[in-house]
Amino acid sequence: MTDRASQLLDELNDLLDKERAALLGGDIDEVGRVLETKERLLRELTECAAADTAGLGDLKDKLTRNQELIESAMKGIQAVAQRFSTIRRVRKSLETYDRSGQRQMIEISSGGRLEKRA
Repeated sequence: MTDRASQLLDELNDLLDKERAALLGGDIDEVGRVLETKERLLRELTECAAADTAGLGDLKDKLTRNQELIESAMKGIQAVAQRFSTIRRVRKSLETYDRSGQRQMIEISSGGRLEKRA
């Protein structure tokens, strides 16, 4: 492996550890900053080490591990967004069931009040 390829591998290994720490810490801004550098290093490494794949096994494992963390983070963000959507919908309407067991939605106008009776 060339000296440049070895240097790129070392930089990428350190960067992947940094990305993992940011993912586990929930620092999405840092993940975004790391992404640009990671893409550049991967591009350079591909150009530099096209024929020589020594040392790429560990790198592949780290890339896979971090990708799984990124996907989990995205699922979490989507779950939060869905929950917020549900909360907004609940604020604007009330779901009840009629005598026949059918669900019905009652729209609540803004500024109006809902009276609860026992």
